[in-house]
Amino acid sequence: MARRGADWQRWVDALPARVDALVEDWQLRPDGTPTHGQAALVVPVRSRSGAPAVLKVGWPHEEAEHEHLALQRWAGRGAVRLLRADPHRSALLLERLHDETLADAWDVEACEVVAGLYADLHVPATPQLRRLSVCAARWSDALRALPRQAPLPRRLVEQAASLAADLAGDPDTDGTLVHADLHYGNVLAADRAPWLAIDPKPLSGDRHYEPAPMLWNRFEELSWPGGTGVRDGLRRRFHALVDTAGLDEDRARDWVVVRMLVLALERLQDPRGRERLVPDDEWFTLCITVAKAVQD
Repeated sequence: MARRGADWQRWVDALPARVDALVEDWQLRPDGTPTHGQAALVVPVRSRSGAPAVLKVGWPHEEAEHEHLALQRWAGRGAVRLLRADPHRSALLLERLHDETLADAWDVEACEVVAGLYADLHVPATPQLRRLSVCAARWSDALRALPRQAPLPRRLVEQAASLAADLAGDPDTDGTLVHADLHYGNVLAADRAPWLAIDPKPLSGDRHYEPAPMLWNRFEELSWPGGTGVRDGLRRRFHALVDTAGLDEDRARDWVVVRMLVLALERLQDPRGRERLVPDDEWFTLCITVAKAVQD
């Protein structure tokens, strides 16, 4: 994380003291080996009563700003239960779930599990959340401003910009609490339910916005020997999500196209030298392939 830049380095340097302070303030006891994702440290702990939990201390950024509000709103229905929060320190105390994710499940089965969680998660949004319509309007403008030499098919760029503008003006684009990053690794096994969602990046949005992360994650599996092809695999995932959740296929497809081109746009806007797990050319191919597959 520290290699991402000076701000990240300062955050990493401050983590030990911050964790120690939270453990003391909340009367916790470390109870296992810490782990981390892309933007948070997770420390297994036990409360004063001995109950197992995890302390999550995150990198402060816009997408995670309202994570605690979403978890409060869900109150454990379909998602990990929030026990305590300190937004000023980007800290959450969460119930402890199992380590098992959907990463090793058959992808279509995993899509059906995730689509089944939508019913619990898609409730009326709280007013503090960022609105998806505002994001969509910003994305439309940014896509239209992309130079023609950008390494993306101009037809797809213009299509996504037009769709984003239309969706930004649609009253149904706001109002529903959406997780926005629900994929195989953000669903954990639990005792009180087979599976629960973690790590939301919540928006006041549209439930049709949700499917895209299930398409771009585990993308590499679709080209493994013995597979039936990337396009067919993506379409199977897409239809499993849409059919299980009872989504409108056309609206879900529009959001996939928008989200995939926005992913490509964000990569183009990255600062030079930022480290990425997937090289740029492979990332742009992934974005284009997913956007095309749901439309062919």
